[in-house]
Amino acid sequence: MNNSNTLFWERYQKAPVVGISRGHSLDEILKIAEAYEEAGLTTLEITMNTAGASRMISALRTQFPALNIGAGTVCNLSDLKDAIDAGAQFIVTPIIDDIVITHAVDQEIPIFPGAFSPSEIYKAWSLGASAVKVFPATQLGVQYIKDVLAPLNNIKLLPTGGVSLSNVRSFFEAGAFGVGMGSSLFDKKLIGTGDFNGLKKHFVDVKAELGDMIKS
Repeated sequence: MNNSNTLFWERYQKAPVVGISRGHSLDEILKIAEAYEEAGLTTLEITMNTAGASRMISALRTQFPALNIGAGTVCNLSDLKDAIDAGAQFIVTPIIDDIVITHAVDQEIPIFPGAFSPSEIYKAWSLGASAVKVFPATQLGVQYIKDVLAPLNNIKLLPTGGVSLSNVRSFFEAGAFGVGMGSSLFDKKLIGTGDFNGLKKHFVDVKAELGDMIKS
């Protein structure tokens, strides 16, 4: 593992939540990132179907060097190239694309491919996924994570979709390696009214809810 990856995982383990930003403006995401960092969260994903995503990733890498900044909704090699050129430190996909996964693995970039069934989860892991994004978790629930990890206990799972402050701890108790959180983390009302102090408090509450789930 290269030094940059070592630093990535050290940051990630301090707060194993991938915050998924979709559709925010550059001005908004810079303010969100400031609150995110101050709250002690560490890993932030910008989806590539957000207008100006590459510019946002580049700006965040420059202005928030202590955060892990990655790209999500990467569905093909073009998306992957744009994300890497912008400086993305990790890649998240909503699907399994063998070529995207193997290219990221070859370049030693952490990648979390999206999968739904046990067969898809196992395939993604076999291709070299750093962890497998179980999506959409809201349709599957905490018990599904437990059930999958019973026979596939060596696979790292990152449930995404439907994870919230009220249930985030239960996913970790079920054995999740981390979680992805989007709209439940980036409260639309708080952002829309410019209440970034309130947003920071929400971020702090999410991290606090993990408590002893966070590995030291």
